[in-house]
Amino acid sequence: MAHETAHAKSARSRIHRLRLCFSALNADALLLTHLPNIRYLCGFTGSAGILLIDHSRATLFTDSRYTLQARQEVYDATTVIAPHGLIRAAGEAMKARRGVIRLAFAPAQLSVAQKTGLQLAAGARLRWLAAPDLVERLRAVKDADELTRMRRSARLISDVWTDAVRNVRPGVSELAVAADIERSMKLQGASGPSFESIVASGPRSAWPHARPTPKLLRKNELVVLDQGAILRDYCSDMTRTVVLGRSTNRVRSLYNAVLHAQEAAIAAIRPGVSAASVDAAARKVFKQSGLERYFTHSTGHGLGLEIHEMPRLGRGEESLLEAGMVITVEPGVYVERLGGIRIEDEVLVTAQGAEVLTSASREFLEL
Repeated sequence: MAHETAHAKSARSRIHRLRLCFSALNADALLLTHLPNIRYLCGFTGSAGILLIDHSRATLFTDSRYTLQARQEVYDATTVIAPHGLIRAAGEAMKARRGVIRLAFAPAQLSVAQKTGLQLAAGARLRWLAAPDLVERLRAVKDADELTRMRRSARLISDVWTDAVRNVRPGVSELAVAADIERSMKLQGASGPSFESIVASGPRSAWPHARPTPKLLRKNELVVLDQGAILRDYCSDMTRTVVLGRSTNRVRSLYNAVLHAQEAAIAAIRPGVSAASVDAAARKVFKQSGLERYFTHSTGHGLGLEIHEMPRLGRGEESLLEAGMVITVEPGVYVERLGGIRIEDEVLVTAQGAEVLTSASREFLEL
């Protein structure tokens, strides 16, 4: 077993907590193929892995590329190097056990080919039990070590944006601004971006998920900058919108509406409230301003090891917030031909309410 780090010690109860779900599912074991879930439970960061957990043991199946890496990283699981493929090795391990195995799995994360291969390797002893989101529900509430990492990641992206915005000016391409942001992340210690950085200017800023292009920034345009960094495995996510040159009264009014919608949503956050109610708080502001039709996506999402995690802050999302969840709050308005405005921050749900983790200024900026 690898030398146990502080992170491993803080995570030792994760597999135990997962096993507590087995009786409710009437399951003998759980099969995991989603790599972020495997990393969360046993520390493995490689690109090929299957984790099999039963009542008494956990086994990680990987290949020979990761022999040394797994020896250093993996805790709370035994590592098996599979010479003939991970699916075959996992299936044969189950075949060797006595009796019928009631195997829980996440339907959205196991392909038809993988399931077929496991069934062939394990023989007739498998009974499949669909069990979505078991690990994701655990991951939604962060422990103390995770929160330390996420605070640092949020601080890093705040600093990156504060530095990068000084170079946002007419004549610079969207791609160049994105490259500057991502270079700065790595220079400050990030392993890379949480997602492809969004730099969208002028009419393209009305595309909520626009990718950067060779388009040059122009005077009197809106520029949306959405960026996040991965620091010690944990993602950050923050958006700011600026104006090149002088803004119009309409743009300033739209910006204020988005800011007020974000403030209303953050004020609604506390343990026990539904995700939908936070979304509704933002939409209420837009409705009062006559802008509701321009807000075209959900108000936010959880984040952690992945950029999109549980819970989702949107209409009809009745999951209740809990202390220790980290979520984004990112209302926006998108007006065709004019452009878009989005303001996004990371927020920690605390016992008292909410704590904003990203710290870059939300002041209306004319560059």
